Amino acid sequence: MSYSVNTHDAVLGREVDDLLLHVRGLVLVRDLLEQRGAGQAELDAHTRELERQRALLASVVSGA
Repeated sequence: MSYSVNTHDAVLGREVDDLLLHVRGLVLVRDLLEQRGAGQAELDAHTRELERQRALLASVVSGA
């Protein structure tokens, strides 16, 4: 059985994987910051970046 991967699909898959990893990292770090008593401004900044990365991920996945 022959299996060929479209280069575009491979690059897109890598981009999605990278974005997912980034989003997961932001969630974990935000939770750690909250547990350690970080200020609201720092938590808000992390939340904004998380929302930005989620929107980017959704855009990449939807092909927009």
